[in-house]
Amino acid sequence: MPPMPIKLENVGVTVHDLEAAISFFTDLGLTVIGRDTVSGEWTDTAVGLDGNHAKIAMLQTPDGHGRLELFEYIHPQAIDTEPTRPHEIGMHRVAFSVDDIDKALEVAAKHGCHPLRGVANYEDIYKLTYLRGPSGILVMLAEEVKKN
Repeated sequence: MPPMPIKLENVGVTVHDLEAAISFFTDLGLTVIGRDTVSGEWTDTAVGLDGNHAKIAMLQTPDGHGRLELFEYIHPQAIDTEPTRPHEIGMHRVAFSVDDIDKALEVAAKHGCHPLRGVANYEDIYKLTYLRGPSGILVMLAEEVKKN
């Protein structure tokens, strides 16, 4: 049987403060391509939550291939959890390629976001780091230093 055509639509992340998250990601270079407030039977069914009501924003990477959907729940109230750690099962992190990791980290620092440990060099091919972004989500930044 031939494989079913499939593509990644977006990654969804729930945040405490939609405006702060939008500011962080747009400062890194993403663009807001849509905003809405959603509720009603269709969203209850799609998400699996009764009384689902959320403010959302869809952001896109400059190359047009990556999308990040941000949610700020109005109802039900968002549930705080411990921030995930890199070795935990489940949603791990969202990763972005950047042209200049130092510049990207300067932008992140303006939002109070700093590397968990530092910037690593992977075999002189990539410079990589994880940081805590808005609402404590893990964000990986990667700069390709050796172009193939």
